[in-house]
Amino acid sequence: MADTQQTGLLTVRLVTSDRVLLDATAEAVELPSMSGYLEALYGHAPLLAELGAGEVRLHGGSSGDQKFFVAWGFVEVLPERVTILAETALHPNEIDVAEARQELAEGERLWNEAGDDGEKYDEAAAVTRKAEEKIASAEGRST
Repeated sequence: MADTQQTGLLTVRLVTSDRVLLDATAEAVELPSMSGYLEALYGHAPLLAELGAGEVRLHGGSSGDQKFFVAWGFVEVLPERVTILAETALHPNEIDVAEARQELAEGERLWNEAGDDGEKYDEAAAVTRKAEEKIASAEGRST
């Protein structure tokens, strides 16, 4: 890895429980947090946030411009480094759109069967959101 302090680049790692998808540098990283998208640049104030479902977008550096679908987990932002610990992380070409559409149908089924149970509505919303974001990522569009 290059000396990021000299170049003004962030070291970025995208990790799941079974693999490291990315270990590179970037000028900027856009992330889906539970409270909305955030962008990290070199020198960013330290931050720990809960990861939502959506696209991680990297710009510049050794990573070039890349996108990854992520869902749930945590992100740690430090002035020189971004570490993304995701439950699910996929390159868009790894996404099975037919499977994602089945997940969307399952989320809609859960929603319809939730009745008066708020926790079931929350679960259905999470399944639906993840499936919608996965489909959007695979199709090259943002939601």
